[in-house]
Amino acid sequence: MTPLPRSQFAVTQRYVYLNHAATGILPAQTHGALSAFLDAQAGEGVVGIARYEMKMPGYREHIGRFIGASGAEIGVLRNTSDGANVVAQGIDWQPGDRVILSNNEFPANAIPWLALRRHGVEIDFIDTSRERMTPDVLRSRMNERTRVVTVSWVSFEDGYRHDLEALAKVTHERNAWFCVDSIQGLGAFPLDVRALDIDVLFNGGQKWLLALQGVSFVYVRADLLDRLMTGSPGWRSVTDIWDFLDYDQPYAPNASRFEGGTPNFIGAVSLDRSISVIEAAGTEAIGAHVLELTDHLAEGLLACGANLRTLRGPGISSGIVTFTLPGVDPVALGRALQSEGVVTTWRASGIRVSPHGYNTHDEIDTLLRLVPKAARSLTA
Repeated sequence: MTPLPRSQFAVTQRYVYLNHAATGILPAQTHGALSAFLDAQAGEGVVGIARYEMKMPGYREHIGRFIGASGAEIGVLRNTSDGANVVAQGIDWQPGDRVILSNNEFPANAIPWLALRRHGVEIDFIDTSRERMTPDVLRSRMNERTRVVTVSWVSFEDGYRHDLEALAKVTHERNAWFCVDSIQGLGAFPLDVRALDIDVLFNGGQKWLLALQGVSFVYVRADLLDRLMTGSPGWRSVTDIWDFLDYDQPYAPNASRFEGGTPNFIGAVSLDRSISVIEAAGTEAIGAHVLELTDHLAEGLLACGANLRTLRGPGISSGIVTFTLPGVDPVALGRALQSEGVVTTWRASGIRVSPHGYNTHDEIDTLLRLVPKAARSLTA
């Protein structure tokens, strides 16, 4: 038995799908909820959409509970960069201020910070080819001008999982903001923003959360809301969104102020319903299952003679394993695997495998059986 019921995932009828670090699969329950939304707009227009409008506070509350926060601390946005920009565009930066991040961040959590160079902000990259962002490394890089430390919970390329609690402690020793991109971990592993002392967290829905493309959320700790300028305000940023001509009214007293214009209602529906599916399975159970699968995968790949580009071990293993085979083009190997029905991510840097809570040991064994077979055909 898998924690997430396989009957919820239509993809299992066609593929061995091991690519949740790229795009997750909509559960059947979520698919049904989205169909109902489309029917409401197609058949009732504003009357149908009004029902979803009224549900938005409940969606925020649900997302908040999932990560140990309140609904007042949640804003529903478009993507991960929107969340990073809430802080990047919200702090009153001064020339010489510093942001620390790793040099292997996905661009969604790099470009918003690099844009601050126009304000004289210095970007301090940790060179991950030499060292990872551990508490000791971070402490050695911080000084009195460090305003923000930002990190991906799980690195997109090689799956390294950072110790968020320890990094938050070091960050707060210098009174800096600790900001987390959780997109490659949340949904596969449990996370509590209060227990980890995270200041801001942002997460696109389309990967491990099994929701739609083009929807995300941001968490901003309640006592920090008023320390951020609203960098991209819109008509729904204010206290009374229906008082259209009161242009001077204050911003909403919660994180909905960061949503700006009309929210992605259907995206919010997908987050709400997919989180319910994940909660029913239990993130602790999903996380344990995912680690079992990736441990089995890593052992099998080493037995095949593969080179792992992923560090594995207590506290740093995740749902991502990236590998290469000596003398074999990873792109060609990835294509060959997909032609056999096994879906992964392939790049020149390696093949990335990312199973979720409905995948099985048999599916990992299928991949392990096909890797040497495909490699032989490519090098023959």
